[in-house]
Amino acid sequence: MAKKRIAVIGAGASGLVSIKSCLEEDLEPVCFEMSNDIGGLWRFEEKPEAGRASIYRSVIINTSKEMMCFSDFPIPDDFPNYMHNTKIMEYFRQYAKHFDLLKYIRFRTKVCNISKSPDFTETGQWNVITETNEKQESSVFDGIMVCTGHHTNAYLPLHSFPGIEKFKGRYFHSRDYKDPIEFMGKRVVVVGTGNSGVDIAVEISQVASQVFLSTRRGAWIMNRIWDNGEPQDLILNRRIFSSFFKYSFFRRCINHIAQQKMNKKFNHAMYGLRPQHSLCNQHPTINDDLPNRIISGRVIVKPNIKEFTETSVLFDNGSKEDNIDFVIFATGYSFSFPFLDNCISVIDNQVSLYKYIFPPHLEKPTLAIIGLVQPLGAIMPIAELQARWVTRVFKGLCKLPLASDMLEDIHFKQVEMAKRYVRSPRHTIQVGYIDYMDEIAALIPVNFNIWLLSLTDPKLAWQVFFGPCTPYQYRLQGPGKWDNARKTILTQRERILKPFMTRVASNSLSHSKQPSVFKAFVVVALVTALLGWFETLSSFIM
Repeated sequence: MAKKRIAVIGAGASGLVSIKSCLEEDLEPVCFEMSNDIGGLWRFEEKPEAGRASIYRSVIINTSKEMMCFSDFPIPDDFPNYMHNTKIMEYFRQYAKHFDLLKYIRFRTKVCNISKSPDFTETGQWNVITETNEKQESSVFDGIMVCTGHHTNAYLPLHSFPGIEKFKGRYFHSRDYKDPIEFMGKRVVVVGTGNSGVDIAVEISQVASQVFLSTRRGAWIMNRIWDNGEPQDLILNRRIFSSFFKYSFFRRCINHIAQQKMNKKFNHAMYGLRPQHSLCNQHPTINDDLPNRIISGRVIVKPNIKEFTETSVLFDNGSKEDNIDFVIFATGYSFSFPFLDNCISVIDNQVSLYKYIFPPHLEKPTLAIIGLVQPLGAIMPIAELQARWVTRVFKGLCKLPLASDMLEDIHFKQVEMAKRYVRSPRHTIQVGYIDYMDEIAALIPVNFNIWLLSLTDPKLAWQVFFGPCTPYQYRLQGPGKWDNARKTILTQRERILKPFMTRVASNSLSHSKQPSVFKAFVVVALVTALLGWFETLSSFIM
């Protein structure tokens, strides 16, 4: 039987893992990439390119290397824990070379249209029209994996800013920002306190005459660096915490403790940043330098903009700043799929996809969206797990539930998201890192039972449950099992410490001893009992 041909749209992080997942399931991938290189969002270009994501020169990722790597290809141990975009591209190139992925990519090829074949109800096939060097070509594929991301279309709601049409200074979306040189000695307003807005405000404040950071609802600012200089996500993304976090009682406790800890770094209310919502109700902003720029007066926090004049900006609190040269709108992104021939409807960043991947109404499950999630963690390992599941669905090894059941699951997630998060276009595809990874892993299936693991391999169980939830955990068993997964988990601490070994001051970085088998077993049992107690308490309270 001939191999099924799968069209992969985009050669960023999601596209690369989709190609590899196709090959693992003996499918034939053909990847279409409209630019001349891999990398997607993480490939810096001097000028923004239409139809693809754009980053600024100084971008450093907000997730550490052990949490963001692909599950069977660790990032080199000497790479920094938080990587500059050039290092991320270097890793992607190593990955593509190691698994020989480049030969499946057709560069400078734009996907113009994807439509169902006339016999779709029987075959599930798609007609794909592409364009290369102004020449169009039509091909038939057995499956489609869309890997175009959700940072391509700038969301610029100018209608929400009265008087902007009169403003004589320059204004643009943060997508078009590249470096701070042109802002030397200028007065700049940055709108938005998401990651991009805060990064840009901090960077420009190094050279600008004055930077004003306008925020409508405030933000919780979280550092990359945790206590003792540890990468923050390695501490917070652990199964021990996620196990408790699902219970509202304990979630409120964690939220309270976390907010207190963040306010010890700097008082968010005193610095004009404290929002009305709690930390758990909005995607946090990651930045290490903002409080330093505020306390030195280089960044001044302002409320929402009320109105523009020709040269000034008026704010909701009645204050006014004159002689403004630039306004940068860091107002987020919208996503759409114009080439999909109305197969997926997107309204205000709301989209109905089963597990954020599959349209529930198709007669055949041969269309999948990869990487369309906003996790509290790294997107790369999530996209990889999605691709592993999708290719098994395409192969016929995994089945989707009835459409009615899929719609019920979609509705449940939308309701839960509305309960937890502040209403915002950025909170329509929000997922919990570990919970969502485990949810997809169970469908492949590559999930594991922590109880059984504590009996058969207590040393590993300790690391898996109490240590950081690194992607290697999803290669311990099941389809795609990687023989080095166990060793890689047990040695991840060495790779975390390696970049710091440029000058070893003492033996303070030595490893702590692993707990005994009995201790590991008892602690897992205790935690399980506590979880049962919290579940009972939560149900009683509700």
